[in-house]
Amino acid sequence: MAATSISDIDIDINDFVQTQGNGVKGLADIGLKALPKQYIHPLEKRLDLNNVLNKGQDDHRIPVIDMSSSDQSTAEKLICDAAKTWGFFQVVNHGVPLEVMEDIQGAAYRFFELPVEEKRGFLKANSPSEFVKYGTSFVPDFERSLEWKDYLSMAFVSEDEARTVWPIACRNEALEYLKSTTDIISQIFEILMRGLNVTDIETKKSRLATSKMLNINFYPKCPEPDLTVGVGPHSDVSTFTVLIQDDVGGLYVRGLDGSSWVNIPPIKGALIFNIGDSLQILSNGIYKSAEHRVVANGNKCRVSVPIFVRPYFQDTICPFPEVLKEGESPKYKEVVYLEYFKHFFNNAHEGKKTIDFAKA
Repeated sequence: MAATSISDIDIDINDFVQTQGNGVKGLADIGLKALPKQYIHPLEKRLDLNNVLNKGQDDHRIPVIDMSSSDQSTAEKLICDAAKTWGFFQVVNHGVPLEVMEDIQGAAYRFFELPVEEKRGFLKANSPSEFVKYGTSFVPDFERSLEWKDYLSMAFVSEDEARTVWPIACRNEALEYLKSTTDIISQIFEILMRGLNVTDIETKKSRLATSKMLNINFYPKCPEPDLTVGVGPHSDVSTFTVLIQDDVGGLYVRGLDGSSWVNIPPIKGALIFNIGDSLQILSNGIYKSAEHRVVANGNKCRVSVPIFVRPYFQDTICPFPEVLKEGESPKYKEVVYLEYFKHFFNNAHEGKKTIDFAKA
C-alpha cells in the first residue's frame, strides 16, 4: 500500500535520499502521495504558468536551425543571433545518429533502475573516481529547498579511464554519444568564434571546447509537481551546453523581456545548445548565457542528457581582446575557471547571480 505522506513511514529523508543513495527515485518508488517538506519551494520560486509566453507566437519561439541547409551563411547568422539574444537554440540534421541519441537515453533509464546497492557505489564518498558522481538535487548542503532530480555526472578524462570507472550500465552508450557529438560541438564553436571576429580559433577551441562533462539527469514522477522544481532557475558555467531532452518536455528558458518564461518543446532528433557563463564572459557580454529551469512532472518520468563543454580548470577566462572596441572596458575580470566553477557549486541555484562573481 502506498504511503500517503512521509509521516506514514519511519525514515529520515536526508539519510534515505542522500546518504543511502535512494535519491528522489526512491521516494517516488515508495508511492508517496504528498511531497516531503524538504522539496516544497516558496511560491515565488515555482513556475507561474501565467508568466509563460504563448509558444505559438513566432517571437516567443527558440530558433530551430537546420545544419544541412545549403545556405550555410544564413545558418551561421541564425546561430550567432540566437546566442546574442536567447542564449538558446536547437539544431537538426546535425550528424549525430538518432540511434546513438536514443541509446544514451535508454542507458539513462537502465542506470537509474539499478538496485540502490549498485548506484550507491558511485556516491561521492564511494565513487571509484573523483570524476564520476551519482547524486541528487543540485547542492543539498546549500539548498533551503531541494530539487526533484537525481543525476549521474561523468567528466571525460580519457577513454581508458572511462572504461575503467564509468558505470557499466551506461558506459558504452555515453562514450559513443560523446564521440558522435565531437564534430557538431567543434562546428558550433567555430561558428560562434567567427561571429565574434576573433583570431586563432583552433587554439581557443583546444582551451575552451575540449573539456567535457556528461550528465544523465533523471526526474521521477512527482506526487505534487506544482509545489516543487525539477531544476531551479540558473545559467550554466560552461562555454556552452549540448542537451538531449526526451519527449516529456518541461524545459523553460527566460523570455527576451527578462521576466517571462518560454517553453522549449521537444523535437525528435534535435540537439539543444545553450550559451554558458564562460562564453558570456569571453565575449564581453555579446553572447548571453541563458537562464533556464525544469519543471517536475506528475505523470511521467523524464530524462535529459547534457554535455557541458567547458574551459580547463587551470585556465583563466576573461573577455577576448578582439571583442573590445577601442576605448571599451571589459565588463568582466580575469577569473581562474576552477574558482568560478567552485563558486557555482557552493551556492544554490539563483538565476544568473553566479556571473556577478566575474564582474569587473
